[in-house]
Amino acid sequence: MRGPGANEPCWCGSGRKYKKCHRDQDAVGERPVHAGAVRAGLVGPRRPVPPHIPRPNYAQTGRPRPVPRLADPAERLRRMRRACRAAAEVMAEGAAALAPGVTTDEIDRIVHEGYIARGGFPSTLNYNGFPKSLCTSVNEVILHGIPDSRPLEKGDIVNLDVTIYLDGFHGDCSATYPVGPIDAESARLVRVTRECMLRGIEAVKPGRPISDIGKAIEAHATAHGYGVVRTFCGHGIGEEFHLEPQILHYYDSRARTVMEEGMFFTVEPMLTMGSPEHVVWPDGWTAVTVDGKRAAQFEHTVHVNRDGAEILTVGADGKV
Repeated sequence: MRGPGANEPCWCGSGRKYKKCHRDQDAVGERPVHAGAVRAGLVGPRRPVPPHIPRPNYAQTGRPRPVPRLADPAERLRRMRRACRAAAEVMAEGAAALAPGVTTDEIDRIVHEGYIARGGFPSTLNYNGFPKSLCTSVNEVILHGIPDSRPLEKGDIVNLDVTIYLDGFHGDCSATYPVGPIDAESARLVRVTRECMLRGIEAVKPGRPISDIGKAIEAHATAHGYGVVRTFCGHGIGEEFHLEPQILHYYDSRARTVMEEGMFFTVEPMLTMGSPEHVVWPDGWTAVTVDGKRAAQFEHTVHVNRDGAEILTVGADGKV
């Protein structure tokens, strides 16, 4: 399995060609994995999706193409709420199965079946060639971990990144969970990362620049001594999995895009105990910290309204 080709869209969602975006940085992934790091298990075959389930346009080719946007804002919001609610419910089902000895491939099976039960398609499946139905990122894996045969161990932390394609829209969320009891340092990392996501969401206001989100996140992370990953970012979402604008999780004065009512995007900060720099495994996807120290991530899809942000990735009961 490989990442995108040189002239294909970059996996980060920037809209740029891979060769002009992340290819040079990803090349360092051929370096040895840090001693004591998580080791890859065996990756099983893609799970089948019944023919009656509607598919995004990349399901067969692996190459996403532009999709026309619905003209009715109210209908777009209705469909996004439905897709995001389904994503939150599926993630809860996957999280409920986390335990020492359970493989990340078993979590993939549970989540895959959760999508199908709701009439949805796994957004990650064959997106630029990704082989599985969600991302499972354990310990020092920052993101894009591929579910495999590795059993989870007591004391691990694992991020589940769940995205469903339902009724023509993508709903996207992630959270980092403990596997059994975890050490105090890891628990603190997880707590502060979630707080950073919520600080970023609180900064969402129509008429304000996107940079406000990164400023709020970076300030909270830095105050607690954590690194903020800069290479990966949040993104617009809707009829397509990745759209503009890019949502940086650190302050950059050049991020001048003004937030407007009706926007949908993700806020998904990644924090590290040590260096925020990464290397990518030879699989072309799995991004890990260069020093082997742990990372955590939380993500919600939000809708910009007149008052700020509505968190869409919530269950039917409205709870986050």
